[in-house]
Amino acid sequence: MKAIFRLARWIVLPLAFLLCAQWPLRQWLGLWSREANDLAQIFFALYAAVAVSAASAAGLHLAAHQPAIARAANGATRRMALGLCVLPWALFVVGVSAPNVWASWVQLEKFPETLYPGYFLIRGAAWLLAALALIDAGWQLLRGRTARGA
Repeated sequence: MKAIFRLARWIVLPLAFLLCAQWPLRQWLGLWSREANDLAQIFFALYAAVAVSAASAAGLHLAAHQPAIARAANGATRRMALGLCVLPWALFVVGVSAPNVWASWVQLEKFPETLYPGYFLIRGAAWLLAALALIDAGWQLLRGRTARGA
């Protein structure tokens, strides 16, 4: 998983470039700003899916906002929370979105404004987020500890 996270962190560079390039492309060239926006949306969806999972795996996602009593919880309590919250949520996301994501991938769904294919990748990013959450939670449960330690 760490290799995936290290590789995915580089997605932020083309994302930032495309977001910054939209205005000059629209104002100065009058070309390709919509295409840059479409591509930036794909990069953002993939980046967000992996970034949330990476933060959770590192024990940092929402960790700063936990009450002191939750931070003091023992490892068994954290594992129970993983089993009762994260795993069902991830399975729910995969199950509920399955027909729409599958249909989108089969037809290579296009962006509504530009009609360029690629919107299916954004729908697939929801599955990526859920899959990474399932893998991380399952791995932590199998190892018998949480990311922040038991």
